[in-house]
Amino acid sequence: MTGEKLAQRSYYGKALADLAEKDKNVVVLDADLAGSTKTGNFKKVAPERFVEVGIAEANMIGVAAGLAVSGKTAFASTFGVFASGRCWEQIRMAVAYPKLNVKIVATHCGLSVGPDGATHQALEDISVMRSLPNMTVVVPCDAYEAYAATMALAEMKGPAYMRMGRSEFPVIMSQDCKFQIGKATVMREGDDVSIIACGQMVGAALEAAETLASEGISAEVVNMSTIKPLDEEAVKATASKTGAVVTVEEHSIIGGLGSAVAEFLSENLPTPLVRVGTRDTFGESGDADELLKKYGLTASDLVAAAKNAINKKR
Repeated sequence: MTGEKLAQRSYYGKALADLAEKDKNVVVLDADLAGSTKTGNFKKVAPERFVEVGIAEANMIGVAAGLAVSGKTAFASTFGVFASGRCWEQIRMAVAYPKLNVKIVATHCGLSVGPDGATHQALEDISVMRSLPNMTVVVPCDAYEAYAATMALAEMKGPAYMRMGRSEFPVIMSQDCKFQIGKATVMREGDDVSIIACGQMVGAALEAAETLASEGISAEVVNMSTIKPLDEEAVKATASKTGAVVTVEEHSIIGGLGSAVAEFLSENLPTPLVRVGTRDTFGESGDADELLKKYGLTASDLVAAAKNAINKKR
């Protein structure tokens, strides 16, 4: 990590602006949040292919589906709680069921939304979207990966959901990084315990690995930036190597990354596992860093979880 901090949504906006010039088939829709989701960057380049539906998320999905039926690649954006909750039925019936080429890209997910509180902190969106047949679910680890993932989603055919945060957080990947849907990245090799992370928790995992190394514990860090389809080979490889696994996500432990990994390991390679995330609870209003600390999503919490997982295999 370089210490540089950037917001994922800013680089999503940059990617859309580049796509506006690169691919005339791309259309973008927003629900009165273009300044926050940064879809306004696309509008500046291609206003004729930008649709502002207003505060009408369900309608936005219907319009996106119609454009996809017409052969367009539709990107529809709003906050995570609205994208995964308010228009879930429309996504299920109008996008996932007919396998349409609609990319639902959500910003302002997780506890790090901060002062907006529980009503705006999506902590169940991965679970909700992952449960839909035909839906690809992507959670990039930083701004640069968000850019690369946006470009990859524009090339793939079919429904997808991409989740991003609100805040600026440390850059991990290189600016020219590539993104392959369904493939995890080993960020750090290790032998004693595997930490499988997504989103901004990848940075926390790398920080925890440094602390563990100072104590003589070798932690492998895996960036699982695609939750569905899960990179099962990567999970199997790292679990076989270390014999103990920790998952971490800025999301509920119910139905998200931790559940996906647990489901795979329980059926294929039973391995001691500790899931780190929020625990069947809503969030609350507060400073983002303080909330992450309160809900057990810091590097020090991961150090403790890693030691717990190692103890389980003994």
